[in-house]
Amino acid sequence: MKSNPFQEAKRVIKEESQALDTLANNIPELFDDAIMLIIGSHGRLVVSGIGKSGHIGRKISSTMASLGQRSFFMHPSEAQHGDLGMLQDDDILLLISYSGESIELIPVIEYSKRHGIKIISITKNEESTLAKNSDIPLILPDIKEACPLGMAPTVSSTVTLALGDAMAIAILCEKGFTKDQFKQFHPGGALGKKLSLVSDEMHKDFPIIDENKKMKEALAVMTKFGFGCVGIINQHGELSGIITDGDIRRKMANNFLDINAKNVMTVNPITINQQMPTSEAMHIMEEKNISNLFIVDNFRKPIGIINMLDIIKNKII
Repeated sequence: MKSNPFQEAKRVIKEESQALDTLANNIPELFDDAIMLIIGSHGRLVVSGIGKSGHIGRKISSTMASLGQRSFFMHPSEAQHGDLGMLQDDDILLLISYSGESIELIPVIEYSKRHGIKIISITKNEESTLAKNSDIPLILPDIKEACPLGMAPTVSSTVTLALGDAMAIAILCEKGFTKDQFKQFHPGGALGKKLSLVSDEMHKDFPIIDENKKMKEALAVMTKFGFGCVGIINQHGELSGIITDGDIRRKMANNFLDINAKNVMTVNPITINQQMPTSEAMHIMEEKNISNLFIVDNFRKPIGIINMLDIIKNKII
């Protein structure tokens, strides 16, 4: 009997959601031990599995690596043809098999036993070959697949992936992994750009003029740089104000070009420091309806400028 595709989709997602709730309430007993073993190791976390477990393993390994935990995926079939040589004695193995009886993992287990390499496993069967040969078996709760035949890995792969993500984040928290470190591992991606700092995006050559200079000089500087503004500094080199296109329109007078810049400027402009995330600087500009922000040092001396259009052009937001 044919089923409604929409209803089937809803059923599968609900069953996977329920399985995740079950996992959240039944975190494997040795979870903490697994995290501490990985953190305490001087080697890599080597992940392996076959079939769907292998696909999940690749993702887990990739997530671990992106969060600062040295890791790579080793295909169990390739392991039998030379890749076992990649293993070092201080590595930790994370072997994944829902049934715990994947024969492709047997050579990996045997090699690890000979060389004293610790094994963490993810499986549902604590009596399986894999679980019994693991130093730390992480036993998943007993759940049924969403496949009406009860065969295609669906719920099991979702739960395994969630446990892998939980391990990665637990390791991140234990190590105190920071946004700056994350950015170093993602310099070319969208995440790296979103985590870029003002220091990465600011212009170090920027419009600036002494507050006692005439407006004709201020306009010349504004025109040269093309930001639509000019920073004003006092006798101590501190940023005392800013003149924008709007200031010029509002204060235009007959003798405007001979007025001192300090008489036209907006005093105490909003400034930021170079360690601020670029996304936060963009939020300030949107909230205050301004296009530029000057960056100052601890002594309020200007060291750069950041421009909204540059951020949009570089796809940082």
